[in-house]
Formats: sequence, structure tokens, C-alpha cells
Amino acid sequence: MVILNIFNITLPLTNPVLIFSLILFIILFSPVLLNRLSIPPLVGLIIAGAVFGPNGLNLIARDSSIELFGTVGLLYLMFISSMEMDMNQFRRNSLKSLVFGIFTFVVPMLLGILSGVFLLRLSMVTAVLLASMYASNTLITYPIVSRLGIIKNRAVNVSVGATIITTLAALLVLAVIVRMHNGGTGILFWVRLVAGILISFSVIFFVFPLIARWFMKRYDDNVAQYILVLGLVFMGAFLAQLGGIEPILGAFITGLALNRLIPNTSPLMNRIDFVGNALFIPFFLISVGMLIDFRIFFSGTDTLVVATVMTVVATLAKYLAALLSQKAFRFGKNELLVMFGLTNSQAASTLAAVLIGYNIIIGYTSDGLPVRLLNENILNGTVVMILVTCTIASFATQRGARGILLDETSTEEPEVLEREERILIPFRNSETVEELVHLSVTVASAKNHSRLLGLHIIDDLKYGSPAETEAQALMEKAEKSAAATDHRLTPIIRYDTNAVNGIVNVIRENKITDLILGMHHKKGFTDSYLGTLTQGILNKCDTTTLIYSTVQPLATIRRYLVFVPDHAEKEIGFVNWLAKLWNIGKNTGARLHFYSSKELADLFSQLQKKHPVAAEFIHFPDWEKFSTLSREVKTDDCLVFVLSRRNYPSFHHLMDKVPEYLDDYFEGKNFILIYPRQTGLDSQHEDLSSGLVFDPLSGDYKQLETLLKTIGRLITRR
Repeated sequence: MVILNIFNITLPLTNPVLIFSLILFIILFSPVLLNRLSIPPLVGLIIAGAVFGPNGLNLIARDSSIELFGTVGLLYLMFISSMEMDMNQFRRNSLKSLVFGIFTFVVPMLLGILSGVFLLRLSMVTAVLLASMYASNTLITYPIVSRLGIIKNRAVNVSVGATIITTLAALLVLAVIVRMHNGGTGILFWVRLVAGILISFSVIFFVFPLIARWFMKRYDDNVAQYILVLGLVFMGAFLAQLGGIEPILGAFITGLALNRLIPNTSPLMNRIDFVGNALFIPFFLISVGMLIDFRIFFSGTDTLVVATVMTVVATLAKYLAALLSQKAFRFGKNELLVMFGLTNSQAASTLAAVLIGYNIIIGYTSDGLPVRLLNENILNGTVVMILVTCTIASFATQRGARGILLDETSTEEPEVLEREERILIPFRNSETVEELVHLSVTVASAKNHSRLLGLHIIDDLKYGSPAETEAQALMEKAEKSAAATDHRLTPIIRYDTNAVNGIVNVIRENKITDLILGMHHKKGFTDSYLGTLTQGILNKCDTTTLIYSTVQPLATIRRYLVFVPDHAEKEIGFVNWLAKLWNIGKNTGARLHFYSSKELADLFSQLQKKHPVAAEFIHFPDWEKFSTLSREVKTDDCLVFVLSRRNYPSFHHLMDKVPEYLDDYFEGKNFILIYPRQTGLDSQHEDLSSGLVFDPLSGDYKQLETLLKTIGRLITRR
């Protein structure tokens, strides 16, 4: 404090530059220091808020700026939690989410009312409001499961879905009680509430995606896209508030509405995660910590008794709800911990409820002092409950998440995890760089086991500038595009008189498993549409090859229409290309429509049961009927043709007419041409599917299980 006097600095600090600097250092160091004591980072930030806040060292006041950033962080947290949800898993587990949501609302309500009436001697109305505080929860521990990479686990999806149900129910209880003290709960109240919810949610679900899709098609600036998304989040929160419910639900619903437009592998999603976890969410946690006053432990026994009852009841109720759901769903012990951890932490709606209840005056004492619906003891007890439940929830979530991660890792065969997927992307012009990189990270099996390599071939005759300068600029753009998705791209610039030989040699020298080629969309396709370069590569290289033509951004695609030839499963590269298409479905949320033989449709259906994606399987026996499908192709569709080289099992003479089909019936659409890997020209190209050929008519169940398991290893693990 002497130092502060020397520089004439008063407490709390008022210099905004100094305050912001201090908060950034708190965000940086408090998790690191407390992690040495095995205290989760989230709890560390809450404790730091209590230490440096108005009830601690009083360095930082909980003024309007802190409250503003805290509110932004809370809304951001709810938005991210719904953005990162696997919507296919969510739909698959929607019934489980409903059941868990009912359990985690009803059990705390029952225990809360009983404890409030019989232990704390509260009135029935006060006990109901207190119980609703136990029932609600905030996904404070969600960053833990996000950081550990288990956001697509079923326990996480069920817990997030249940949070919607229980938070909405708790906030409805709050709204009814408030209305009872402000003029009753007549039919007009319910009409306004239901109408407000329906209108606000309808605007968010149906209008927001249209705005975002329109904008992303026309503006590819990443900063502009981020600002748009952020604006929609807060507009959604405001609309929810107008509808009579808490803004956190509006932010959450906005995330669900935009989920498909912002793939997990996209640069935009990486920016959303980065800014939220680095700044906004820590601000929210620190602001929560500033509410904690440790002096209440020494102010008397009443507050301690109330705080103890509230904390025990809230924790016990949430654990019982998670335990009942675990038994009903037959989940594992680690999944129980994750479900309990995600739903036990109290913060947002709990704070809203206690502050509203505290401000409701139901009478006056003989001395003229106000009698509040929720008194000071409950207000202080709530702050203690928030600290304790967040601490317990953080430990439980961290332990359960690590257990799930170890379980998932132990099921993978060591030799599979050691092999590295290597994707080569030859670049020829800057216009297609970002989309090619985006497609590459979308189809990759796993970031930690995939390597991206960018290639540009310079003609020997053009040695030196400006060709070399152009190549450097092209590769720098590719590296930045990959870095924006949290991937590293290795640039390769090669001099060669023959581009085909240059690419093929790079494939052999670097043991490339997959090749992604870009192509400009041109009007008037010809028989030589693929071009000398592409055709030459296909003739000399047998690696899995994807040829991509982009008309609109990958993130705006709604459906992928995949045409699969008969006997495709008999090709050695069948597993690889199928896993890549599955990754597109998982990472973008777009629907996959497979047109194939009945046997293959049955196989795809089996795979969907184990690895759910939004998909339909249509029996399509005759490729001559492409013209009849032109009426089914809609705006924002992408066509995918699984082709084959001549003299291989799935080759069909109509494959030579694919350029004509694209020209005649599907002009102006994104498309991907897939050439599966064939028998090896080079033993170095051996991949996970080497030697695996499947006959769906054999009836060999063991062979089917082996195939599905092999594909599963290649499906994205993020």
C-alpha cells in the first residue's frame, strides 16, 4: 500500500488502463499458480475475483464495466456451449436430455421445498423460489470438457440439452413468482409469456440463419463474419429478454440456430473459441468471484447454517438427478461425474433469482425495516453456494472428462494412433487457397494425427522472380489459412518442368495418403474437363484423390448429394473416402444423401448407428437417371461423385460422362469428385484400409464389425 501512496493511487483502482492490465494478468497467472495445488483453472479465476475484488484486497471495484464484461462472458459461454454441440448426437439423445432435464429439475425442486419449509422455516412461496435456484445451473465447467476434447461425448450432449430444459423451467418459476407480487398471474400473463417466447425463438431459429448464410456467401472477410455472429448473439439475447425470459437462453438458442453454419473446423469457429476462452469467459468468472465475501463466515451462525443447508441440498439434489439418469441410461462412472459436474455449478440464473427475490419487499417490520422475499442470509448463502458448487463441479468434471478421454484412447489400437495421415494440397492460384485448406481440415481424421502439406510447382524455365515471389505469397496465404483453424501446414515449393511428375514425386517422397486438388468452376465442360494435369496425376498416382470445385463457401452448404457406384465397397480405398465424407457430415452438420445400391445403403445405415450423422440413404441403381435428380437439387447443395479408374471393380462407363452431367443438369453447384485409392503402386502408400475388401452379400457379421471399426478409427476425433 506504501507504493500506492507514493504514486497517489487510491483503492479501488480507477485508471482503466491499469485495471484492464491487472485483470489480464489475473487471467494469465491465477490458473497457473492454483493449478499447482490441483485447483481447476475455473475455480482459480473465481477465487482471484474474490481476492482482488471489493470484498478482498479491493483493488478492483465491481462497477458497470465489470458487470458489462461479465454479462458478455456469460452470454458468450452459453453461446459457445450450444455452438460446439454435435447436433446429430443431440437429436439422437434428445429423449435422454428430456429425461435428465426432468430429473435435474424435479429432484432439486422437491428437496429444496422440503428443506426450505422444514429446515429453514420459510414460507411456501419463498421455499419454491429457493428450490428453483437449486434446479437451475450454468455451464461454467463446459470449458473443461471443451479443452479436453470430449464435447461430442453423449454425457456432455445430454447434460447440455438438460440444461436448456431445467434453466427454462426454473426461469418460468421465477417469472411466475415475480408476477404474483406484481399483479397476479392471470390468463393475459401466460398469453404474453408464451407469445413472447414463440416470437423471439422463431426469429432466432428462422431469420438469423438466413441473414448469416446470405452474409457469408457474399463476404469472406473473417473479421466481418465474426462481428456479424457476435451481433446476432447479443441480438438473440435481447429478443429473449423482450420475450419475457432470461437473455442467456437467447444466446444459447442463437448458438443452436447458427450451429450448422459455423463448422468446428472452420477459422470462424477457432476465432470464436479463442476470444471467448481468452477474454470474455474469464471476465465472467472473475465477476462471479467478486460477489464472494469471506467475512460472512465470521459474521454469525445464521448465515453459516443457511449457506450449509443450501450448498448441501443443491449438491445432493444434482448428484441424485445425475445418478438416476446414469442408471436409467446405463452410462459409465466417468459419464456420471461429467453429468453431475456440468449441471451442479450455480451462477447465472441463480444470481438472477436471488437478486430479484432480495429486491421484492413483502412487508415491513414494526421498526419500519423492509421484509424481503429472500433475506440477507439467503443472499449471502447463495454466494457461498456458488463458490462451493462451482468448485465441486470443476473437480468432478475434470476427473470425469479425463476418465472418458482415457477410456476413448485405450480403445484405439496403438499401431493405428501411430500412423499419420498426410494430406497434400497443390495450389495453383490464390482464389481457391482458403476453401481447399478448409476442406482439408474438415475431412481430416484427427488434428493430432493429420499433417497438411501445401505444394506449388514452378516451371524450371521461370526460375527466380516474379514466379518465386508469387509462390511465396501463395504458400504464406495457405499457412495463414491453416493456422486460422489451429492447424500447421508445411509449405513445399518445387521446381519442375512437368507439374504432373512434380506432384507425383512429392506424393512418393512424403508418403502422402490423400491428395486434394482444386478446380475453377467453368461454363461449358468438355470431355477433357479434368485437364491434362489432373488426368496425368490420376494415371500415375493411386492415392485417395478429391477434386474440389467451389462456387460458394463450404460452411453455407446444406446438403451433400453423394453418388456411389456399385461394388464401391470392393475397392481397397473404400474405407478412406467414406470416412472423409463422414467427417464432412460430423464437422459441418450438413446432411449427407447417399445414392447407392441397396446393399451399400444398408452398410451406411449400420455405420450411422455407431457414428451418427444427419444422413439419408436412397436406393439408386441406374446412373442413367441423373437427369431425373436435377429437380431435387436445391440451392446450397454440393454434389459428390465417387468415381474409379478404369479396370477396377466399381468403374462404370458412365463415369466418363460425369462432366456432361455437371454441365447439363447441375451448373453453378459445388462438387467433389472422389477417386479412391487403388492397389499400391508404391508400398510406402500403405494406409489403414490396405487389404480390406468387403462383400456385403457374404453375411459375415465379423467382417462387417471389422469394417465399421476400421472406418470409426478414421472418423474425426476432436
